[in-house]
Order: sequence, then C-alpha cells, then structure tokens
Amino acid sequence: MPSNTSANKKEDALSYLYELEKRLTELQIENKMLENNTEYLRSQISSLREELARLRRLPLMVATVVEKIENDKLIVKNSNGMEFLVSCDPDTIKEIDIGSSVGLNQQTLNVVRTLPRKKDVILRGIEIIDRPKISFKDIGGLDEQVREIKETVELPLKNPELFEKVGIEAPSGVLLYGPPGCGKTLLAKAVAAESDATFIKLVGSELVQKFIGEGSKLVKNVFEMAKEKAPSIIFIDEIDAVGAKRLDETTGGDREVNRTLMQLLSEMDGFGKREGVKIIAATNRIDILDPALLRPGRFDRIIEVPLPDEKAREEIFKIHMRKMNTSVKAKYLAEKTEGALGAEIKAICTEAGMFAIREGRTRVLKKDFEKAIEKVMGEEESGEEHRLYI
Repeated sequence: MPSNTSANKKEDALSYLYELEKRLTELQIENKMLENNTEYLRSQISSLREELARLRRLPLMVATVVEKIENDKLIVKNSNGMEFLVSCDPDTIKEIDIGSSVGLNQQTLNVVRTLPRKKDVILRGIEIIDRPKISFKDIGGLDEQVREIKETVELPLKNPELFEKVGIEAPSGVLLYGPPGCGKTLLAKAVAAESDATFIKLVGSELVQKFIGEGSKLVKNVFEMAKEKAPSIIFIDEIDAVGAKRLDETTGGDREVNRTLMQLLSEMDGFGKREGVKIIAATNRIDILDPALLRPGRFDRIIEVPLPDEKAREEIFKIHMRKMNTSVKAKYLAEKTEGALGAEIKAICTEAGMFAIREGRTRVLKKDFEKAIEKVMGEEESGEEHRLYI
C-alpha cells in the first residue's frame, strides 16, 4: 500500500514538472514573439521619427488658428487670408489656443510645429526699454514742456493718491506735436525714466497692417502688455499714420485703418481703469488728426514742441558739449545756428569732434564747429523737405 502511494506522488510530481516545462516553453515562445514585436515597433518609431523630422523641415507654411474642431482638427488661416481644415496631433492641440501661430507642412497641411504666441510675433518689432537712461537733464530749451509732461504723466504714476485726495481724475494722455527732431521722443523717454516706468514705443505706421483685424489685434496686444509691465508708458510716434481724419468714402485699406483707429480709441476710453499705464503720442501733422483723438478724455494735454530759439539752442549745445574737450562758447554756436533743430545741434557737435580727430587733435576748436555747422546746416538748406510737417 505505501508503495502505491509513493508511485502516485511520483507520477503527480512528473506531471506537474511536465506542465511547468510546457508553460515555460509557451512563455519562451511568447517572449520571443514580444521581442520580435518590440523590435518591429522600435523600427516603426524610428521610421516615424524620420518622417516627422522630414515633415518639419523648413520651409513650413505659417498659419493662424481660427477655430478648434474636434480633438484633432483645426481651422487655420494663412497669410493670404485663405482658411483650411487641417489635422493636428491630439497632444499638440491641447497646447494650442485660438490665435496661436502654427507651422504647416506645405504638402499635407498637417500641423507639425507650434510657433511663438501671435502676440509675441506681432510685438517683435516694438521697442521696449525697461528703464530708459535719458533724464530731463539731457533735454535743453523745453522747460515749459517738461513741466507739463511731468504734471500729466510722472505725477499720476508716482503719486496717484494726490488726485484721489483732490477728488479729480488723473489726465489720460499727452499729445506732443511739432517739427521732427525737436525732442518729442526724448521727452517721452525722459518722463518714463523719471517715473521708473517701462517705455513701450511703436510707430503709427506699424499699426497699419495688411490683413483685416491685424491692426486692431496689435493695438489690443500692446495695451495688454503695457498693463502687464506697469508702471509703463506707451509712446506712439507718428500717430497721424493711423489717426488721420476719417473720410465718408473709403477704400478697403482705409477701412482697415479706421478699424485700427476705432480699437485705439476704445482702448484709450478705458484708460482711466488701467492703473500704472500712461499714453504719449507724437505727430508732425496735428492738423490732419481725427477730432475723436483730440477730444478731452483721450489726450488731456496737447503740448507743442517748437523749433528751439537762440536761448534753447544754447542750452542744447551746453548739454552736448558737456564732455567735449573744448573752450568754444555755446552762446557763440547758438548765434551761428539760427533755425537749427535739436537733432541738428547734436549732429554739429559730433561732426566737430570728428574734424578734430581727423587732424590728430583731442581738443575741438572753433574752426571745427564752424566747418561742422557749414556741413550740417548746408546739407539741410539744400534739402528743406525735412522741415515740412510730413
């Protein structure tokens, strides 16, 4: 009886061992299949990566996202204004917002790359200075203009509580007008420096965009960025490029300029609510500006920056001659440069220094200034178009 029990146990053990060996063989076969499948998938991944790299090769078509459709479809608009329904990877589409810029493969039009935010792309050409290095000491002959711009811009930014105590609203903006080269940009930079504000400069012509809605988007983005960087000053040079009087009969281009102007007026109307942000604009042609821009509440101060008189020219010469090795009197030079702009005075000082260097001297003599005046003022007299308010 015991021998039968022992034989049964042995048979059970052999049977169990056989099952284990069979299962091991099955697992080894399955493992081999998985290894082969893994190798195949690796080759597929490598092939897909090469294909993706090929698709991403430049040049790509740049488009703007107009709308999201489903989880992997987008409606985009290219630079010609044409719209396309395109495919996009589901993981990538999560990172894309309406208005984002994307790169499309030129053959399939599939989205293969996300680009910097449209706001950043549009604002790339705008001059942004965290803290300008110019001060009011660098500006001569504009004492009255400096006083007015300090009251309108610097005081509300640095001491807004004063206006609350008096019970009045701080001025919204300043419009500087006058001939080119007389210090309008210098005034704007100086007040930004004195106010410890970020200086954001754009030219009016930059607001005139080619496609519908682009100009108004740019205006909106600039004001949003100014709010983010507050305290800040937005300086719009040559505002007449976008703010000229509107006409009853307009072309397509004029209508786009009008849309941009309307967006600018809208942003300026909400300006009082934008704490820490001020706007300064400059123009050579105040006579052609739209009346809507000039009404109180948008530009509360309109400041003329005229041609410098003799006393002003003397002050400007003193500023530019501070570090020059010379004994020439600024008063003498002011008398010799009637009608000169501030920019011309700076050019005269630079040219005088260059004449001294050419002759191997470190001291600037009267004859150097006289030759410089003849060169700079002579050139300007032969081309009077710079004095026209254009």
